Amino acid sequence: MAKTQDFTAMMKDMMGAFPVDTKSMEDAFKTQASLNEKLAGLALTAAEKSTEISTKWTKETLSKMIEMSKAKSDPADYAKAMTDFASTQAEAAAEHMAAFAEVAKKMQMDTVELLMAAGKDMTEEATAAVQKAAKDATTVAKKAAAK
Repeated sequence: MAKTQDFTAMMKDMMGAFPVDTKSMEDAFKTQASLNEKLAGLALTAAEKSTEISTKWTKETLSKMIEMSKAKSDPADYAKAMTDFASTQAEAAAEHMAAFAEVAKKMQMDTVELLMAAGKDMTEEATAAVQKAAKDATTVAKKAAAK
């Protein structure tokens, strides 16, 4: 009967012949974790600033509504109060939308800057890892050829 070939030993030998640099894997993981931390920080900072803008806008709107809802002696005063409210809301909307745009613009610029720096770092790490792997493979090949 045919005997089944044991591939386990062959795979161990083959994998042992190719050195794996776990340090470069750890460094890549640390770099990715650091990048994720920085990106999360940017997103959370933008969310915090956006929330502050929204809260400020809401408080201003409510204070204007309190003024508008007060009893007036002349019916024409109600129309004036509504007009004033609409006017101030239009101004506030433009002001607060500009503030939101500034937050978005800053986050976009910070994100691009962060990603460009990370890309440069990753390229340098990858180049170093490839050079080390090529050197190790050459060493292994020379040892194998010498046997």
